Amino acid sequence: MPQDGLEAKEKPESSGGSGKKGTKRTMGKYIGKRLLQMIPVLFGVTFLTFLLLYLSPGDPAEKKLKAQGIAVSDEVVEQVRREMGLDRPFLVQYGDWLFDALRGDLGTSYKDGRPVTEKLAEGMGNTLILSLASLFFSLLLSVPLALYTAVRKNHFSDYLIRFLTFVGNSVPSFLLSVLLIYFFCIQLKFFPVIAKGTLQGLFLPTLALSIPMISRFIRQFRAEFLEQLSQEYVTGARVRGVKEHLILLCNVLHNSMMPILTIVGLSVGTLMGGSVVIETIFMWPGLGKLVMDSITARDYPVIQGFVILMAVLYVGINLLIDISYRVFDPRTQSVQ
Repeated sequence: MPQDGLEAKEKPESSGGSGKKGTKRTMGKYIGKRLLQMIPVLFGVTFLTFLLLYLSPGDPAEKKLKAQGIAVSDEVVEQVRREMGLDRPFLVQYGDWLFDALRGDLGTSYKDGRPVTEKLAEGMGNTLILSLASLFFSLLLSVPLALYTAVRKNHFSDYLIRFLTFVGNSVPSFLLSVLLIYFFCIQLKFFPVIAKGTLQGLFLPTLALSIPMISRFIRQFRAEFLEQLSQEYVTGARVRGVKEHLILLCNVLHNSMMPILTIVGLSVGTLMGGSVVIETIFMWPGLGKLVMDSITARDYPVIQGFVILMAVLYVGINLLIDISYRVFDPRTQSVQ
């Protein structure tokens, strides 16, 4: 009997340990499965990008010579085409490029002959600073305002904030940027017209990128908060005398985290794409300005490297958000 009792006590501990190991094993299998699913997506992006650039008008060899200021002649162009491997079939060119890309070599720029990875790395830091600052500023304002409008539903303040969000979401980014430059740079002279990568120059690009996102977030978050406020657990907490701010922060906001993460994840592509226009207007030295200059100069290797980098970032961020679902919401552990 004592032995049986001892075994009975030991069983829950062993099952608990195996449960933790099972959870880690399940998470590892899930991450591995998602990483395998990313491979065909990224492969398709690289193939389509290479194909579109291959079919685009103009001769890359001729563009490279003109960008470097070398006199163009048929003999020189033909020689450069052979050196660049452009005289080979399309699939051979793509295979060579893919093999080099897997080793971290995305080619060299037609414009200045520098490695594409080096140019992308220089702009990546400034783009991340701008994007993270915009995302932080957007969440900092949109979450409390959305919660406020949900609590004050159909009051004047709710209508006013919703009207402002409609306006903010309707104004095009380029027009909003021009207006900000006119008022803050030309009229008030608070900020420089050209950002130049400084902290002072970061404010207006961040504001131009954040206003449409704040407007969109407030409307989306408000709808989720209203749904949570209509649940019976909120009514029960109020009946029990729980303070309103505790209900909003500990219950409503907490239960809305998963939809908020979804909305933020889906906005990453919009954020990175919008930064291209904003960086060009404010001359912010990031990836957006780099790719716009490359499009103007027909610098195809840099354009292709930018597309691949954005695809990897977008897929990677969405993978992290999916993993966070399984970490913060145990109910999703059973979903494979």
